[in-house]
Amino acid sequence: MGKGPRGEMTFLEHFEELRKCLYRAFIGEAVAFGVATYFLSDIMKFLVAPYFRYLPQGQQSLAYTDITEVFFLYMKVAFVASLFIGAPWIFYQLWRFIAPGLKSKEKYYALPFIAGTSAFFMAGMAFCYYVVLPYTFKFFFQFNRDFTNIVTVSNFWDFEMKFLIGIGLTFETPILILFLTRLGLVTPVFLLKKFKWAILIAFIVSAVITPSGDPVNQTIVAVPIIVLYAIGVAISFLFRKRAAPEAPAAGA
Repeated sequence: MGKGPRGEMTFLEHFEELRKCLYRAFIGEAVAFGVATYFLSDIMKFLVAPYFRYLPQGQQSLAYTDITEVFFLYMKVAFVASLFIGAPWIFYQLWRFIAPGLKSKEKYYALPFIAGTSAFFMAGMAFCYYVVLPYTFKFFFQFNRDFTNIVTVSNFWDFEMKFLIGIGLTFETPILILFLTRLGLVTPVFLLKKFKWAILIAFIVSAVITPSGDPVNQTIVAVPIIVLYAIGVAISFLFRKRAAPEAPAAGA
């Protein structure tokens, strides 16, 4: 199977390379799933730790209403954990596929972009796990103190994942601003002028993510979003599109 007239890969060669990358990514994900399954008990203890932290003694357990509910929850946990374990390998396979089609300058930006996106997302999830979730569970348990806790494993999983993923995504704000700046859709001056609106939106987003209605929890979420917006403004200033120098007049 030969290459194109200028040494470029044909459509079938691109398809074959994609197939190989997907196969290698699948094998890596399967290995990561096996690793996650082996440490599943430890992973579950880690996930429920913020939840059990403020529960009264004797109520530190999760219920189930379906005979297969716990099994499928464990499979979900193992799958999500395997995505995090296997993410570097999966991103590497994606890089191997797209790198040949990128220019040298595009390659220079691509790897920091992928690394930055992953780092901000993980930082958001860490902030959620160690700061937001404990305060949220504390608020609800104090509010519900006159009632018996019978939360199912599915309820717990859906609740915690909403927080982790939601706050993880909000931490991508600087990356989004960088992307919009490079496209020429926003400028540092524009972002500074809209700072008061960014504060308002931050509190609206925090109100959606933290359904407790507790102003303390909402502020805990909103303040980092505002800080991330400020970081995004600084990044926008550093990577803004600069006007091309004017060409000298003819005969000058």
